[in-house]
Amino acid sequence: MKAMILAAGRGKRMMLLTKNTPKPLIRIRGKTLIEYSIDTLKNAGITDVIINVAYLGEQIQKHLGDGVKFGINIEYSIEQNALETAGGIVKALPLLGNVPFIVINSDVLCDYDLSALTLPDNSLAHLLLINNPEHNPNGDFSLTGNKITLRNTQTYTFAGIGLYHTDFFQSHLHNYEKLPLSFLFKEALNNGQLTGEHYLGCWQDIGTPERLDLANN
Repeated sequence: MKAMILAAGRGKRMMLLTKNTPKPLIRIRGKTLIEYSIDTLKNAGITDVIINVAYLGEQIQKHLGDGVKFGINIEYSIEQNALETAGGIVKALPLLGNVPFIVINSDVLCDYDLSALTLPDNSLAHLLLINNPEHNPNGDFSLTGNKITLRNTQTYTFAGIGLYHTDFFQSHLHNYEKLPLSFLFKEALNNGQLTGEHYLGCWQDIGTPERLDLANN
């Protein structure tokens, strides 16, 4: 199985820290954010990794190289301008192949065992959901069994980790514009092809300087 780490964003909410450093290279306890993502993948036995880069992407490429020093193989999908989450994945599909693949955000810390992710029958995308953090109190989705539904009384937040079938992106294969995953989630949800699971383990989003301080402490 291959995996993709999303690392092309500008990190606008952390601009004082990301003015000259791409967000994935911000350090927590001496290790860059993206190295934590690499460790999570490697611990699950996943060593073929695609990373999309845009803003200050050459710094990420220089730091990680071909991945050998981290025990993995890295290929890069280079975007002249960040294409957002789904747009970046669509551009990288030729590198990802024709079998289901994992996508993780480079700015989340999580101890979930990615080798446990599976794609249920008739599902095009299977998402990891967590309890709503303070910065997203209303959540993103609800669950009925393993089916993701529109928000009702019990909601959960998308953890930035998912397993995707290539068909999930089929209707957008020639879309090389900015495209968020949320748009595709709505399509799959309406077709009953979006599934998920609720995870109660360790998870933290490093989206602001305050959350970075929390992670360091």
